[in-house]
Amino acid sequence: MGRRLTLAVAATVLAFTPMACGHQQSQTPAAKPASHARPDPTALSGSGTFTAPDPASKAITYNPSLAPADSAVLASVTPSGYGYSRTVATLVVAGLQPNRSYAAHAHTNACGRTGEDAGPYYQNRIDPAASSQAASTNSRYANPRNEIWLDIRTDAAGQGTSQTAVPFGFTDRRPGSIVLHEATATPTAPGQAGATGAPIACVTLVPSQ
Repeated sequence: MGRRLTLAVAATVLAFTPMACGHQQSQTPAAKPASHARPDPTALSGSGTFTAPDPASKAITYNPSLAPADSAVLASVTPSGYGYSRTVATLVVAGLQPNRSYAAHAHTNACGRTGEDAGPYYQNRIDPAASSQAASTNSRYANPRNEIWLDIRTDAAGQGTSQTAVPFGFTDRRPGSIVLHEATATPTAPGQAGATGAPIACVTLVPSQ
């Protein structure tokens, strides 16, 4: 009941404060969009209680010891700014391991049977050297201004909130999910940028109603 209440309150906050941001990268000038398509103003969201891999579930755990099956998640990705040139993303969790940090990122695909089904990290400018066999670790592309990083830390009750703003909007591509990883933080060093270990949980993003 407490976890449901936490997420219900968080949902209300997200509904009324979509432009809030606590990260300094929100001051970065807007990057050029990845294509010449028209900006997409569609907001995305995802929520649910984590379950074992199930085609009908929008919130999946791949590691119940780190993301218990009864824990919950709420995520939103909202275009903002003039011409939708920025994006604000928020992640709220409840019932995870207490006093633990989790690396978290937007990925290109929806959640699937395995963590790899979510695809690579969503990038505004795609690393041309990356592939399905070799994820992007070039800090020119794998960084919190070109990707959506939502690293989060829980409190003693296993609850946590993370928010970021990035200097780009969406055009012909949108992220499909938010994935939690086993690493406690996202590295930024060249050759290691974005390397966060195995996916442990995933929530699918869909257009908000």
